[in-house]
Amino acid sequence: MTTQDGKQKKPRWTAEQIPDQTGRVSVVTGANSGLGLATARALARRGGHVILAVRDEEKGRRAAAGITADRPGASLEVRRLDLADLDSVRAFSGALHTDHARLDTLVNNAGVMAPPRSASAQGHELQFACNHLGHFALTGLLLDLLAGGRGPRVVTVTSVNHRKARLHFDDLNGERGYGPMAFYDRSKLANAVFGHELHRRLTASGSPVRSLLAHPGYTATNLQTSGPTGLVKLLFGRVLRPLAQPPGAGALPQLYAATAPDARGGELIGPDGPGELRGGPARVPLAPAAVDAPAGRRLWEVSERLTDVRFPFPTAEGRAAAAD
Repeated sequence: MTTQDGKQKKPRWTAEQIPDQTGRVSVVTGANSGLGLATARALARRGGHVILAVRDEEKGRRAAAGITADRPGASLEVRRLDLADLDSVRAFSGALHTDHARLDTLVNNAGVMAPPRSASAQGHELQFACNHLGHFALTGLLLDLLAGGRGPRVVTVTSVNHRKARLHFDDLNGERGYGPMAFYDRSKLANAVFGHELHRRLTASGSPVRSLLAHPGYTATNLQTSGPTGLVKLLFGRVLRPLAQPPGAGALPQLYAATAPDARGGELIGPDGPGELRGGPARVPLAPAAVDAPAGRRLWEVSERLTDVRFPFPTAEGRAAAAD
């Protein structure tokens, strides 16, 4: 395939190019619908053992039944996880440690979008709590299992909207003013800052785990219809919805980040079309605010304090002992 200027154009990456996942164990949050379900289905089709981490177990079981109907014998688990409740995150992690010796892939996919202002179980603004704090805690609590995995990766799903936001550390809960979409955008910037800061810390510690980021462009999922109200729901859930790509296409960036041999830590993978709204997976730039080192350190410190989770990064002494 060639472009108009005569250069060779690489064919678009598809789910058919996912490497064999046999023997690999993956956790996908929000796997009962939308991008999460498409991701779980694609990994299961390639032989992976997929843990569907869902808030509603009945919906999770229906999703698993759909995957099994498509691929009889698919290796699946359904486990309850409410990312807006840190107690649920700890319970999920504890049960996973009991039943699994290692984890190869964690896809931090679940999220909420533009609901009316509300609080999580621990009293944090819901979007920041679910989209960021829950995934921050989950990643930290599962990092030891990931460190024992094969080519382990953490993929955190952000949004093209992360480029529109700024983190307001003096008002993370929206007490001075709350806008549903503004706080959604901030939570997606927090995802991007976290994923990049995690990459820095994993690299500095010599961990085998890679941290990557992905965004789906504009994809038709229930994210735009189940959380927003009013004009936001009308705009994204109805008026613009015909322009959105289907979940199978929207999931390709996170599947590429999770499985492609040439995907590197610290990268953001998104659609290659105009405005990064649709298209095949490609490396796309992170916003300057997402790679700002002081912001990364500050968000990390705030997240540790709010979740009471500390990441077990390997020390030089620990690496030396493991080598012996």
